[in-house]
Amino acid sequence: QECRIAHPIVKCTYCRSEFQQESKTNTICKKCAQNVKQFGTPKPCQYCNIIAAFIGTKCQRCTNSEKKYGPPQTCEQCKQQCAFDRKEEGRRKVDGKLLCWLCTLSYKRVLQKTKEQRKSLGSSHSNSSSSSLAEKDQHHSKHHHHHHHHHRHSSSHHKISNLSPEQDQGLWKQSHKSSAAIQNETPKKKPKLESKPSNGDSGGTDNFVLISQLKEEVMSLKRLLQQRDQTILEKDKKLTELKADFQYQESNLRTKMNSMEKAHKETVEQLQAKNRELLKQVAALSKGKKFDKSGSILTSP
Repeated sequence: QECRIAHPIVKCTYCRSEFQQESKTNTICKKCAQNVKQFGTPKPCQYCNIIAAFIGTKCQRCTNSEKKYGPPQTCEQCKQQCAFDRKEEGRRKVDGKLLCWLCTLSYKRVLQKTKEQRKSLGSSHSNSSSSSLAEKDQHHSKHHHHHHHHHRHSSSHHKISNLSPEQDQGLWKQSHKSSAAIQNETPKKKPKLESKPSNGDSGGTDNFVLISQLKEEVMSLKRLLQQRDQTILEKDKKLTELKADFQYQESNLRTKMNSMEKAHKETVEQLQAKNRELLKQVAALSKGKKFDKSGSILTSP
């Protein structure tokens, strides 16, 4: 018992398997410690979300189960796709349910606690029946003692009748004090007997089983939250990628529009310059024709 107190059995922070803790600072098992030294900090498994994926995206337990039993299926307890169908042999141990590894452990733990609770209830019931028999025997012995005391009191009463009145009064006072003391003591003893429950069980085992069930539900809810957080992170990653792609395409379109606008302005300016030159040429040609016509008119007579 001292060894268990000094080195309790705890769950590994990474693979969630039970191991005997050698020191309070040691929170991971020896196998995970070796893997951390060799491969570094693990990542959450893509199936069971347990932080034990040292190589790749899956933990060693899910990798081996996938090779042996095929792809994972939905667990009936935590609703995650991390349960492997072990056929009839595996389902027989969990009453025909398809459960993942963590839910199977919690289910077996609850079954073990209910069995222990039934055993404790049976032993407490036998203890209560034996205590009731002992109380009956004690009550019978008290009744016999009271009858014997009454017989002694009647015999002593004949002796007291021969005493003087002063001695008789002193004896009456002494007997009155002793009876008052007995009456004051008896109510103090009653609550001790009444404080014991009728069935001999304090109800602690029921609370212990309920607390363990609530802890398992909290663990399953935490796993669901981790899975949802992982999906949210993946969606955020996709969203950031889409935003970056959109910004890249938008910047490309803006540069293309600016280059097209610049080229358009240059072509317009070139055309306007050509137009001005052509207008100048047209004006010069029109002036030359007028000059030729006026010269021919003057020289004709």
